[in-house]
Amino acid sequence: MTYGSAVARIAGLAVAVLTATPAALAQTASANQTQLKRGEYLVTFGGCHDCHSPKVMTPNGPAPDKSRLLSGHPADAQLPPLPAGVVGTAPNQWAAITNGDLTAWVGPWGTSFAANLTPDAATGLGGWTVTQFIKTMRTGKHLGVGRPILPPMPWFDVAVLTDADLKAMFAYLRSMKPVQNPVPAPIPPKG
Repeated sequence: MTYGSAVARIAGLAVAVLTATPAALAQTASANQTQLKRGEYLVTFGGCHDCHSPKVMTPNGPAPDKSRLLSGHPADAQLPPLPAGVVGTAPNQWAAITNGDLTAWVGPWGTSFAANLTPDAATGLGGWTVTQFIKTMRTGKHLGVGRPILPPMPWFDVAVLTDADLKAMFAYLRSMKPVQNPVPAPIPPKG
């Protein structure tokens, strides 16, 4: 092979790669768009907004506040006092009580607050990896190794999703507008 033919082959290969790149990029963007749509579908169908989005009152009852979607229990929200003996394990007690926007729950486990699922680096999932997200959903442990994820989070239902579905959910959550909202830590039960 001569120097000229080698240069011609390399140039031909470069042209082939460069002309294929837009198609490959479009295919990748399509796959990512498909994954994001799947993630949005799973988050919506899975009811994540029910607990993780603060609510606004509408004529039809509470609805997710679109300015704070999936940002968790508002850090500045005060919980009403809980009368003694209302929540517990006895038959004449409530098993759980929630606040007006369903972001805080009190039960025999104590008080749990819906987490910030937005990609805010300081207060949400912005510092998480997809591996940590999947491990959390599979084990019911914060970051896959920490404290238990408390009721009413149905992590055991989410745990049966495929890795592809959990990756799609994570990709969608990471695509949302970050909302800085430092959700309070759970409060253990009294007594």
